[in-house]
Amino acid sequence: MPNASVRRIQPVDARALADLFAAIDATHFQPHPLTAEEAARLVAYFGQDVYAVVPADGELVAYGMLRGWDEGFSVPSLGVAVHPDHQGLGYGRLMMQWLADQARLRGAERIRLRVHAENLAARRLYESLGYVDGGVERGEIVMTLELRR
Repeated sequence: MPNASVRRIQPVDARALADLFAAIDATHFQPHPLTAEEAARLVAYFGQDVYAVVPADGELVAYGMLRGWDEGFSVPSLGVAVHPDHQGLGYGRLMMQWLADQARLRGAERIRLRVHAENLAARRLYESLGYVDGGVERGEIVMTLELRR
């Protein structure tokens, strides 16, 4: 993985985020519409939830979010997607670690996510980061990470 860092999305990211959304395989990642309109909405978002990207080589290569705080949940839900041309290079891991740090800084005791059973690469990543199975919800495996302070 080239030298990369995670940052919150910004209004200037609208076009690049729309391009990333267009490239993401929505088979396993459907947290919201992956459209240019949704990208424009998200870059203008102001609230408690967290939306972030990894820029590299002049494009956005990963997208991640922690949601649920706006709705009053104490345990945020995490979602991460990496551009298909950049998978397996560590961007997903980088994003997941950054999001866990953000949740920890906000006082969350755990994070949750849902993953399709057949998405073995994602499940291996999550398990390597300490996530454990927590049941099934809407046909997907729920995994949680206990955050140590």
